Amino acid sequence: MKKASYQVKRKYTPGQFILTGIMLLLALTMLVPLLNIIANSFSDPKLSPYMSGLRVIPAGFSLLNYQITLSNTTIMPALWNSVKITVIGVALNILLTTTAAYVLTRPGLMFKKGIMVFLIIMMLFDPGTVPEYLTIKDIGLLGSQWSVILVTAVSVYYLIIMMRYFQAVPQEICESARIDGAGHMRLLFSIIIPLAKAGIATITMFYAVVRWNEYFRAGIYITKMSQTTLQVVLRQYVVNNDTATMVGDRNIRNYVNIVDFNALKNATIVIAMVPILLIYPFVLKYYTKDVLAGGVKG
Repeated sequence: MKKASYQVKRKYTPGQFILTGIMLLLALTMLVPLLNIIANSFSDPKLSPYMSGLRVIPAGFSLLNYQITLSNTTIMPALWNSVKITVIGVALNILLTTTAAYVLTRPGLMFKKGIMVFLIIMMLFDPGTVPEYLTIKDIGLLGSQWSVILVTAVSVYYLIIMMRYFQAVPQEICESARIDGAGHMRLLFSIIIPLAKAGIATITMFYAVVRWNEYFRAGIYITKMSQTTLQVVLRQYVVNNDTATMVGDRNIRNYVNIVDFNALKNATIVIAMVPILLIYPFVLKYYTKDVLAGGVKG
């Protein structure tokens, strides 16, 4: 016997059409400049200077900009430094944030209000760059990549978001696990975290974006060019217009007359964007999942 299937046709109001049109226009204001950067980076260096407006189709086609960028002795080490700092930093962020959120959401925690007040004060009143710099210098991390990794180990704002996800996990499930003999570690990693995957994925995305785009602290604390991040090098290209570093000392004589430095900047920007964009598909699938999805599967 076949089950009858009913499809409800959704009616859209004029206001919803107007709102959708406005959102599409806002999306285009962000998408078109991005497509223009990509198109310019793939254009023929002889034709790219003549691209007008926000053109989204390359003028000709050439991979020369990417060949120069990827063969640069400064770009690739900086790229791997950014990857290393982002991976290690995000792993540390998630470990500390989840464990702290677990502790702060346990019923009966002593001095919880005082701890939360202290954390919120620390979030609202930033101590500033000078005390942070002096602290990094005093503990001997100046010039090391660990100075960038450890200084932003936990964000109070993201910690509060994680706490909200952990609080959404029903206490009945936790109590049942405790009755079955589960300790804190098993409760956190076997019960809480699987039921809060959406929150952890969201916070991971936030942390990864912040880590990947970090250039201010990296520019101050990391003193060696070989240890610096891609964003610091990219800033030299875009803001300081350092064409010698952009092309490389070895290649500047070969490419100075045929390369379009603006297109070369855009190619570097695209290379800097790709790694972080690859994370989005893995994170978005968790947004629509309910906090009880793991419990239903079990």
